[in-house]
Amino acid sequence: MRIRRYPPIIISILILIIGFIVVLNIYDNWKSEEITINNPIVHEVTMENTSLDLKSIIHDAEKSVIQIEGQNDFSNITGSGFLYNDKGDIITNAHVIQNADAINVRTSNAEIYPAAVIGISEEVDIAVIRVPQLAGLSSLPIAEESIAEIGDEVIALGSPHGFQNTVTLGIISGTDRNFSIDGFNYSNVYQISAQISQGNSGGPLIKRDTGEIIGINSVGTQDGTIGFSIPIVEVFDQITRWSNEAQNEQLDFPSVTDLISFSDPDQAIEAAEYLTSYFLESISVRDYVGAYTLLGSSLQLELTYKEFRNKYINIINLEFAELDSSVIENNRLKTTTEVTVERNVPNELETMKETLSFQFTIGYENDQLKILDYSVADS
Repeated sequence: MRIRRYPPIIISILILIIGFIVVLNIYDNWKSEEITINNPIVHEVTMENTSLDLKSIIHDAEKSVIQIEGQNDFSNITGSGFLYNDKGDIITNAHVIQNADAINVRTSNAEIYPAAVIGISEEVDIAVIRVPQLAGLSSLPIAEESIAEIGDEVIALGSPHGFQNTVTLGIISGTDRNFSIDGFNYSNVYQISAQISQGNSGGPLIKRDTGEIIGINSVGTQDGTIGFSIPIVEVFDQITRWSNEAQNEQLDFPSVTDLISFSDPDQAIEAAEYLTSYFLESISVRDYVGAYTLLGSSLQLELTYKEFRNKYINIINLEFAELDSSVIENNRLKTTTEVTVERNVPNELETMKETLSFQFTIGYENDQLKILDYSVADS
């Protein structure tokens, strides 16, 4: 008698199907389950990398901000500007450079370069100068179309050296302001609560929540309570035309040699102390690349970037005291300061705090101010 085997086969197939469905559900639940890592070190690193403080934002922005120095037979002129494209073009105010016979710029890391005018308006207070050595550097994003509104928080930056009041915070306190000063017409400008003082003219007005440049800081009231900034959207087409039409071989660049001597000790000390401060601030905000570029070639030969970075990567807080500087032999300067650092202890969940005595030797190398040597000792 033949035995019917269909029922066992059907039952086996059903068991396989049910087993497959169960395994699939287990996999889906595992994949969607949130994984929690209770590791305080991982948590600390995540928090540090996802929240930038205002100091870090300003430090990054100042890399695009340029100090402009003009000269004529009667005076020296100082103002500000900012990079806006990869050609090395710098936007500024017309009144900053209109009376200058020669123009040089100082970057945020104290490098000095000659500049040439590629466009200047006689009616609107805007101008553009070009520094070919700055071509290819990154610049801040520009709000080419959007208009700021009353109440928007803003950051006004001026000279990157900090010789004047370089950074002020405020809000857009008014719009569509119209007036004339010294032959320039200011139309539809922003009124801002951030102060604009001498040396800040030509610097960028940055919208705090987006980091975009929305204006060109131009004038301020004598009491410092109100400033005015030209909306970038109003003048961007003109600026772009100047930039597109300019050819480097047709431009006239002055010599930079007059600005790299130490004939004025006060100016030399001021420049050296700025460079030292910028070096320490770069380490403080973990801009190790920026700090490393300030070192002279001999130091960079002794210390690779990776070695340099490893020396400071565990620092979580850095503060330095007032700088003390003097001119020494061979057109060099010596700058000293006490630096208090707090750092993570490797492989341990604790920090240590110590005070160090830094001594820097500052001088020119290839026409640029550099840290030629520095030493650190426990204080």
